[in-house]
Amino acid sequence: MFETPEDRKYQESHEYATTDGETVTIGITDFAQDELGDVVFVELPEVGDDIAQGEEFGVVESIKAVSDLYAPISGTVTEVNEELFDRPELVNEDPYGEGWMLKVDRADDADFDALLSADEYREQTE
Repeated sequence: MFETPEDRKYQESHEYATTDGETVTIGITDFAQDELGDVVFVELPEVGDDIAQGEEFGVVESIKAVSDLYAPISGTVTEVNEELFDRPELVNEDPYGEGWMLKVDRADDADFDALLSADEYREQTE
């Protein structure tokens, strides 16, 4: 059974988003990191870049595959987890904590509201 915290929303392509009100933290799910295997490289946008819901924002490379990352919400990147450039394995070790990828100022609440709940995401991955 994969960890699927209730305090965030999910996208069918296995990215998550959680918010403290203004800022949204984005990463990949426990299910996704398990499917990928050992993550060896992460490519992310730069602070100040705009991302659009459903559009590619980066790449994660593992020993098994190279996978595109898709934005669960639209907004402007305010922070990138630069620790991942030196320690990409954090995505595997702690996807919902130290393995987060981006922080974004969200442009539209409707983007966040349209994402899957934890229960809906669990149903998809079973």
